[in-house]
Amino acid sequence: MIREILKMGDPRLLRIAQPVDHFDTPELHQLIADMFDTMRDADGAGLAAPQIGVDLQVVIFGFGSNERYPDAAPVPETVLINPLVTPLSQDMEEGWEGCLSVPGLRGAVNRFSMIRYEGYDQYGTPLERVAQGFHARVVQHECDHLIGKLYPMRITDFSKFGFNEVLFPELDLDED
Repeated sequence: MIREILKMGDPRLLRIAQPVDHFDTPELHQLIADMFDTMRDADGAGLAAPQIGVDLQVVIFGFGSNERYPDAAPVPETVLINPLVTPLSQDMEEGWEGCLSVPGLRGAVNRFSMIRYEGYDQYGTPLERVAQGFHARVVQHECDHLIGKLYPMRITDFSKFGFNEVLFPELDLDED
């Protein structure tokens, strides 16, 4: 089922999400199915449960290709619950980000270039991966939602923040 995506300004997006303590439940499986339906319908690269008003530490992400990020390498489709993200170096990379909760806008954000992320899938199976590039960016962006942060809060140069059609007139990004 496609859920409504909350937009920046909604106070629910600023809360600290609660950890999941019961795995492999019908409710958790339905939440994840709804999140994937919602993300795909919006052509997103990822989605965090707080974006649909669910105050739990659940993020999903992944795609083979994505019209909103045409130059991005594929990212494995992943369910990540109760995540822990650890930078593997202090190297930062600037990159353009958008967000389904901040429609129509993009901004340049510095993120760690290489991370390890760990957590659990919906069955409670431990998951641990090393990621870099766009994959690392997506994970950090989605996990920020779990601590009440939206990407504009991480922008340091507001000359690199604006509307899609102004910043990227060559791309058809008006679905945001």
